[in-house]
Amino acid sequence: MTSELHIQERSIVVPGQVLATGLDYLPSKGTYRFNETIRANRLGLAQVDGKVLKTIPLAGRYLPQKGDLVVGRISDVLMSGWRVDLNTMYDAVLSLAEASNEYIKKGEDLTRYFAIEDYLVCKVTQVTSQNLVDVSVRGPGLRKLTGGMVFEVSSSKVPRIIGKRGSMVTMIKKGTDCDVMVGQNGVVWVSGEPKMQRLAFDTIKMIEEHSHHAGLTQQVKEFLEEVTGREVE
Repeated sequence: MTSELHIQERSIVVPGQVLATGLDYLPSKGTYRFNETIRANRLGLAQVDGKVLKTIPLAGRYLPQKGDLVVGRISDVLMSGWRVDLNTMYDAVLSLAEASNEYIKKGEDLTRYFAIEDYLVCKVTQVTSQNLVDVSVRGPGLRKLTGGMVFEVSSSKVPRIIGKRGSMVTMIKKGTDCDVMVGQNGVVWVSGEPKMQRLAFDTIKMIEEHSHHAGLTQQVKEFLEEVTGREVE
């Protein structure tokens, strides 16, 4: 059978819809192979990355997966670590061993490292069958977040906000001179000059609202350039 793509990039697809026929295309997140076809398994936006097909959900609550980078909030200090709110129905636990590269003694004042209401960027290291979630801040870029502003977006819109290979979020960073962290759980941290923080917030919310529109990258570029009066790469 000759391989053929049946949808366009950013098309809205429904469960069971045939996205491609033939064996040249490969299924990824939100798609599956059925005989010699690839089909969508959820309502979402089709994404074509070379020969790999995936769908981005239009709505839905965040479900933690191992390897996810997330922005969490310390909700409790435990005897052996911290409880972390990940903006989902399941709290995560940050253990002493995964909180720092230095040794933390039991009985030490743990608020020296993380206190209640502190935000941190961390990685999901384990999700058990009982939905117990472990996270770590040991790794490049993982840390406590200080200053800035924190807000929520729909976790289903995160891939669009980040963009292919980080292209969209990189443009926001360059256009606003802000440090931006978009967690897979839909929690966003932005830090920079107050006016630019607000611009980054408005830009991200615009992407969230118009995530299904074609040509969105160009619209965002023009918006940033209009507000700042300078060219954005």
